[in-house]
Amino acid sequence: MPSVNADCLFLKACRREKVPRPPVWMMRQAGRYLPEYREVRKTASFLDMCHTPELASEVTLQPIRRYDFDAAIIFSDILIPLIAMGAPFEFPEGGPRLAEPFDDAKALERLKRVDAVTGMPWVHEALSLTRSQLDPSKALLGFAGAPFTLFCYLVEGMGSKLFPKVKQMMFRQPELARELLQLLAEQIGEYMVAQLEHGADAVQLFDTWAGLLHPDDYEEFALPYARQVFDRVAQTGAPTIYYVNGNPSLLSAQSAAGSTIVGVDWRSTLREVNRKVPSNVGIQGNLDPLVLLSSPEVVAQRTNRMLQEMDGRPGYIVNLGHGVIPQTPLDSVQAFVETVRASDRSASS
Repeated sequence: MPSVNADCLFLKACRREKVPRPPVWMMRQAGRYLPEYREVRKTASFLDMCHTPELASEVTLQPIRRYDFDAAIIFSDILIPLIAMGAPFEFPEGGPRLAEPFDDAKALERLKRVDAVTGMPWVHEALSLTRSQLDPSKALLGFAGAPFTLFCYLVEGMGSKLFPKVKQMMFRQPELARELLQLLAEQIGEYMVAQLEHGADAVQLFDTWAGLLHPDDYEEFALPYARQVFDRVAQTGAPTIYYVNGNPSLLSAQSAAGSTIVGVDWRSTLREVNRKVPSNVGIQGNLDPLVLLSSPEVVAQRTNRMLQEMDGRPGYIVNLGHGVIPQTPLDSVQAFVETVRASDRSASS
């Protein structure tokens, strides 16, 4: 299998080495904003695409072909490991749904840890296939949901603004909550290692719902389990990214989880992030994805502002503060990428 170059721009940034410009990619870049993705989607359901390595690889590569991003992220879903563990999520238009949530001790008996490779072979086959077709100058990212975010989906059975069932379990049955979080930390740690063994060059952990937590609750119910995942992955030596959505007050604690890079949303300026994140940890983000609904000129202006705020800081990766949305105009994405490329100091010198 062709491997990534040691001087790959993305990996050099992860090592906080000097680079001519920051690398750039977008969360959810393999998705519904692309017409070529929508064509593939006509032929298969979302889960069929996740479970078919050839389709998952194809849609992973589509944004690289169109925009020449510096990294590809494998097409999958954070709930895939939960399905393998015995939680039969479905994916209707309104978001993932679980008919019977795992909200008490008896329900948790239905959830089992699985082999990270044989339990989800399609993910690893898609990674291997994609790495074999991806240019060696491009990094390939695997990913997973953080234990707390997966805990939210299991207990609530769906997305939510407040997650009342989740908070009820945390406060009324903390030991039960910790038991489930521990199981998830062990499963996700092994899953991310398996992705690295099958072609991923780096992995990102998505903590989508951790921003709902008070800092004290984050320290008790989210951070220790994310740290366990990063401790396990650290044994491989591969770069890691920890993205937390919401609640900028968690940034200092997030930076202590053990990841190589912290991913941040748009609710803080990068100057503020720069001050709070230790110099030995990289930063990824943080353009508001809805800025891409504006004109290419505004996109370029806001992207340049980010670049200026992070000028001179090693280990910066340009990205959105959350995933690109389906309504995003293609020329806005082009403006985003071209603005970052125009900052290449080697090209201008």
